[in-house]
Amino acid sequence: MENVILTVHLILALVLVVIVLLQRSEGGGLGMGGSGGGAMTRRQAANALTRGTWIIAIAFICTSLALTIVAASNSSGTSVLDQIGVSGADSAAEPASDGSDLLPPSTSTAPSQGSGSLTPPRLDDAPAAPQTPGDAPASN
Repeated sequence: MENVILTVHLILALVLVVIVLLQRSEGGGLGMGGSGGGAMTRRQAANALTRGTWIIAIAFICTSLALTIVAASNSSGTSVLDQIGVSGADSAAEPASDGSDLLPPSTSTAPSQGSGSLTPPRLDDAPAAPQTPGDAPASN
């Protein structure tokens, strides 16, 4: 249905451009600078083109509104920004609702204990108690 409305919309746009270009303006227009003889006078032709322009313009606006309504009914209700973190491998998983997938990894104060760590693990997490020279054990 959307494709049919879009096709009609594009045809109306082209017809509207042609009708506007055919109308006589102060510069002469494209197609209205002929002789006065014929079935229609210049005034009747101008009135017919003006009426046709209004009819095509109203139809163009109606198809624009119809396309907007169809697009709104087909929308999924999610934002494009919600789908940024989803890749091909993660397509089965839903993106996080809190937006944490868009944030950089958090840094913690504790050193990493993983095998890919660049810094060696600390042996003693507790600070050493300060020793005074008088408290040192006597060596015999």
